[in-house]
Amino acid sequence: MGIGEPLDNYENVLKAIKIINNSKGLNIGARHISISTSGIVPKIIKLAEENWQCTLSISLHATTNEKRSEMMPVNNLYPIEDLLKACKYYIKKTGRRITFEYALAKDNNDNIEDARRLAVLLKGMLAHVNLIPINKIEDGKYIQSTNENILRFRDYLNAKGVTATIRRELGSDINAACGQLRRQNLAKAKEET
Repeated sequence: MGIGEPLDNYENVLKAIKIINNSKGLNIGARHISISTSGIVPKIIKLAEENWQCTLSISLHATTNEKRSEMMPVNNLYPIEDLLKACKYYIKKTGRRITFEYALAKDNNDNIEDARRLAVLLKGMLAHVNLIPINKIEDGKYIQSTNENILRFRDYLNAKGVTATIRRELGSDINAACGQLRRQNLAKAKEET
């Protein structure tokens, strides 16, 4: 998570899970292992066929294809409709709840209309929404949503029957939160060349 797309390295990720899960390895229960993906649809289906009891986390971050493609170009290959179809298959096959990661950016995807669309998209699914106050990145396009909007978004989803929580922020005070360290290192590398 955070260092590339795990499902693009599918075979090695499965090998790692088997070692982590094995009693002669780290002996960590599969239900305590999460696989995070930007939404590689064919691999989500393949993972469902494996029927591992891992937690699947999907980086969703938007409720329309236009907005998601802007934030996450992978959406151009695997639009929201296809992604959610694969997620429903995964849930049906494994009986496991999916966590949907949703980074809230001010004046972009943090309004009640987005919350309404998200509630409609996930209605009836065995799902949990992990709301993430987006991290500030120097020269980045997105800025963190206000606490008021984040709470309103969460409360709306919960009122509509979609379980949502707000992720605790860690590392942003030292520029080591998700996205920050990589971005900082890229800027440093450009300066050195």
